[in-house]
Amino acid sequence: MSIPPPPGPQGPQGPQGPHGQGPYPAPQQQPYPGAWGYPPTGNSYGPYGVYPARPPVNGLAIAAFVLGVLCFVPAVGLVLGLVALAQIRKRGERGKGFAVAGSVLSSVGLALWAVSLATGGAADFWDGFRDAARGEGTAYGLEKGQCFTTPSGSLQGVTYDVDEVSCEEEHDGEVFATFELPGGSFPGDAEITWSADDQCYALQDAYAMDRWALPADVDVYYLTPTSESWRTGDREITCLFGNTDERATLTGSLRNDGAGLDADQHTYLLAEGYLNRAMDEVPDAEAVEDDFAGYRVWAGQVSEALRGEVTMLDRHDWPADADRPVAELVEDLEAAQKEWALAAKAPDADAYYEHYGKGYDLVVADTTVTARKALGLATTPPEYGSGGDGGGGDSGLEV
Repeated sequence: MSIPPPPGPQGPQGPQGPHGQGPYPAPQQQPYPGAWGYPPTGNSYGPYGVYPARPPVNGLAIAAFVLGVLCFVPAVGLVLGLVALAQIRKRGERGKGFAVAGSVLSSVGLALWAVSLATGGAADFWDGFRDAARGEGTAYGLEKGQCFTTPSGSLQGVTYDVDEVSCEEEHDGEVFATFELPGGSFPGDAEITWSADDQCYALQDAYAMDRWALPADVDVYYLTPTSESWRTGDREITCLFGNTDERATLTGSLRNDGAGLDADQHTYLLAEGYLNRAMDEVPDAEAVEDDFAGYRVWAGQVSEALRGEVTMLDRHDWPADADRPVAELVEDLEAAQKEWALAAKAPDADAYYEHYGKGYDLVVADTTVTARKALGLATTPPEYGSGGDGGGGDSGLEV
């Protein structure tokens, strides 16, 4: 309801028009400011003077309430709430409800944090937060022995997510190793690719010891950090097996480590690992003439690897049915070692080719197949001499 102004000089005076009513015509009747249904506008004048302004809401009270609801830093929310209550009493500001609610919620949050610290929940929370920041559940979260698919079905280019699947199902990649790069500034894509290429090939034998058991269409690939993920702390390189045909997949695990081998098979594969790793170091140049010095160094590495393989095979006591086949293999490997040593000292490319050819034929001779058959191992030889860089720069998938 509206309240008319009181009579007297303090009330509004009647107009004085030309007929004794004052110099102005009488205005139309309007409701007084503040009448029911007509809220005050601006700094308006009411029937008794200026309407008083409402006190502001205390900003710390609002902040305390927000922090209390979020429960992110409850200690700060509680302190802000108490300070806000003191300021409200002193300044006559509004927001007491916000301050009280923020203080109460923050107190509850502090209690929950205390319980979490006692039970290890806080550590789990921060671990989860850190993993999420680094991509846990994406490509960064893959572990040794896991298989996965990519959205594009390719192991080339860049991916931001992968889906873990059973290795018995069709998959794009199978992780066989992971390792961390040193900290510091982002070293660049080329440097990261070189590190991945160098170490992943060296680590594959620990997961799949028998290279002869790997399908011919399988090669080594890797997931590497991008400059963006590096800023979140991602330093991990993930080594994996994938199909060399970008449109094809893998089915079944390629894992073939010591857990599934007997003592004789394990010893044989350890010895053969010397030769495998040396063969991986073949120079990038396709022709010996293009890097004669590099090929001579490589021949020397193969010669020393064969020496190590022969020594390990000689020292082991083989079962009766494998003793003779392994002995015949050792004879061929000793002859191969001498040819590779001569290739390492060859005066020209022609001499190199001569000794290289003889040494290579002895390495892939039938005696290796016979010894493997006697030990119950795969008998289809891999293609040596194709280089240790596999897919080279094309085999890196950035995440």
